[in-house]
Amino acid sequence: MLAHMCTVCGFAGVLWLAVAGAVIAGTATPATLKEGKELFTENCQVCHQADAIGKPGVAPSLTNQELLSISSDKFLMATIRDGREDTSMMPFAHLGRKNIRAIVAYLRSHAMQPNRAEEVDAQPEARGDPRLGKQWYINICSTCHGTSGNGYESEGAGTAIGLPGFLNKVSDGFIRETIKKGRSNTRMLAFQGPSALANLSDQEINDIIVYIRQQGKK
Repeated sequence: MLAHMCTVCGFAGVLWLAVAGAVIAGTATPATLKEGKELFTENCQVCHQADAIGKPGVAPSLTNQELLSISSDKFLMATIRDGREDTSMMPFAHLGRKNIRAIVAYLRSHAMQPNRAEEVDAQPEARGDPRLGKQWYINICSTCHGTSGNGYESEGAGTAIGLPGFLNKVSDGFIRETIKKGRSNTRMLAFQGPSALANLSDQEINDIIVYIRQQGKK
């Protein structure tokens, strides 16, 4: 979003996200879920597929249990509203807060794990060496997410994790948990633990996060 638009609309955007998030946290009515599913089918299904299971190289799963468990309502709503610049994810602000809220409620209806977003977002910011993070990123992450983190634009199977549209909306805790645990039933595997693709230490993961953040500012 352009700077002058943020100046004019920023406060209003923050306000409606805060109010809407509080509403979604409650139990959605059957009517809201029905409306959310219809809106999803009309606006999102073409890329994210039926039931929002996603399609590698096209769009991520939005009903993945790990994603839903660490995503706040604010994050989901802001992503739908603003889209992701320089990707195929267009902004859907024209739908209005009520309809966006209904879509998020529909996505939330697929969740089978407790929501840990508040806890995850409260994790400390990453501190590390971006030079070491670059080595890990190039060796492990770039195959799917691209050497510059632009994801599908590099014909990879992963999302654009190096662009401001993503980095400006997620906490270091969100990135950290994703690297550690991955996303079940997707190509994003876990990278910590004895059964993981690579058993990265906490510090090595922090190094990667610092490197990704640095790239997003270029």
